[in-house]
Amino acid sequence: MEFSATQIASLLGGTVEGNENITVSNLSKIEDGMPGTLSFLANPKYTNYIYDTNASIVIVNKSLTLEKPIKSTCTLIRVDDSYASFATLLEMYNEFKGTKTGIEQPSFISENSQYGEGCYFGAFSYVGKNVKIGHNTKIYPHVYIGDNCTIGDNTTLFSGVKVYHECKIGHNVVVHANTVLGSDGFGFAPRDGKEFAKVPQIGNVVIEDNIEIGANCCIDRATLGSTILRQGVKLDNLVQIAHNVEIGENTVIAGLSGVAGSSKIGKNCMIAAQVGVAGHIRIADGVKIAGQAGVASSIEKENEIVQGSPAFSLGEFRRSYVLFKNLPKLNDRIKDVENKLK
Repeated sequence: MEFSATQIASLLGGTVEGNENITVSNLSKIEDGMPGTLSFLANPKYTNYIYDTNASIVIVNKSLTLEKPIKSTCTLIRVDDSYASFATLLEMYNEFKGTKTGIEQPSFISENSQYGEGCYFGAFSYVGKNVKIGHNTKIYPHVYIGDNCTIGDNTTLFSGVKVYHECKIGHNVVVHANTVLGSDGFGFAPRDGKEFAKVPQIGNVVIEDNIEIGANCCIDRATLGSTILRQGVKLDNLVQIAHNVEIGENTVIAGLSGVAGSSKIGKNCMIAAQVGVAGHIRIADGVKIAGQAGVASSIEKENEIVQGSPAFSLGEFRRSYVLFKNLPKLNDRIKDVENKLK
């Protein structure tokens, strides 16, 4: 489908500089722009590409000042925030590409399960007993949904997602391929000092609204009660959330991070990659945890920034790191002093 510069500017509330009737049918990076594509410029480091790009339309900030003419084949659309505007177009483009409805065969939907209008069920998908699914939800091929689950409107479960029994997923949720929701928590009790007996995990997982979960994540069901992701949470790929964990609103967690059982993470936190959070601790609202940190105890101060393993405040970490980095030199100085004393 083609869109003209005028149509795009109207959608974004922008103004056109150049050919208002020029059309585009695809997207491109500004440095790799091709005729018939739409691109954007937000990072000043890429400004030099605006003069030579072959993209037909480029979205730019209203504040951009050109130092020389651009190609006559390129039309600009000026907006308040080019990055946000392009993100809006990407979202619309993604929705357009992902428009699927109907039930592919073979697939299985239990007779006593319910689903709303505009849903899509891909081939080899399985929906268990007493499942309730909202409107316009997309269940891609090879998705498993266990008994007594509920899934809201406009939610997408990509191929290979597994949702165990009793779990609840809200509206506008995206779960990427091969993620598992509701697998057993890691609960084992020592018995006679020789072996571990499994503790039954009879809770569930609750995923609230407007959440995105990356590929190959594991979110364990609670021993009792619920493992909860509050609305707006975003998880990267390969994230482990253990049983009875609660993650606050709008918190983001990067890949290869893990949160151990029963820990409570506040809202608006940012957890970088390869972070380990110990069990049964609390992390306050707005905390930022740097990559590869190990959080072994609660962080009570809001908006704290921590780094290291065990993690402590960023300022102290940086001062300590300077000393650590200079340890070889300090050792040499001590040896030199010892030799002089002898």
